[in-house]
Amino acid sequence: MNSGHGSGGIVSADALPLWWQPLLSRLEIADASDFTRLPTPEDGGRDSAVLILIGEDDDGPDVLLLERAATLRTHAGQAAFPGGVADPGDGSAAATALREAAEEVGLDPGSVRVLAQLPTLWIPVSNYLVTPVLGWWRAPHPVSPVDPGEVARVDRLPVRELVDPANRLRVRHPSGWVGPAFRLRELLVWGFTAGVLSTLLEMAGWSRPWPVERVEELPGSTGAPPVR
Repeated sequence: MNSGHGSGGIVSADALPLWWQPLLSRLEIADASDFTRLPTPEDGGRDSAVLILIGEDDDGPDVLLLERAATLRTHAGQAAFPGGVADPGDGSAAATALREAAEEVGLDPGSVRVLAQLPTLWIPVSNYLVTPVLGWWRAPHPVSPVDPGEVARVDRLPVRELVDPANRLRVRHPSGWVGPAFRLRELLVWGFTAGVLSTLLEMAGWSRPWPVERVEELPGSTGAPPVR
């Protein structure tokens, strides 16, 4: 797989649920252009990582997202994957993503099997180089905000609800940027997170036709537009 910045790869799909295979196969040939129109710089920027954690319950696969606290200076109230800036001792994007998830929602890193490192994506407004790390939550356990001043809530969003056309729309940022979004369980998922999630749902073959003409103004946003 072409990671666009740094190195990554796909591990064996042996013993995984069968629904993983289409996504892992598609990611073998993925590059950054599948996720964004912005070229990823070869150097510079702040290395960071997010964890795309996919588990499964009786209703099928789900994705773990958190909602950032409304009192934060940046990204207040936004839905996001767990993650953050790399520490010098992390050693890899996966280590960063797992450490951040443990610090934010109390995730046990031993409950996760890392399957893939996605292409690194550049977010110019923050100059972050974000590497999404895809993990199989093979042993799910209760999670919750570790610090309510940083994380307001944590939720496992079922894929069947994410792909429901009634829960999909596009939002328009005050800058004029328009991008995909999801609205479910009193949560609006937009920006970088929604863009990556939308692409992965397509790659996995889970996405259903949805009304792309449904465009709403992004409520209460004063920040810069996300990458796409």
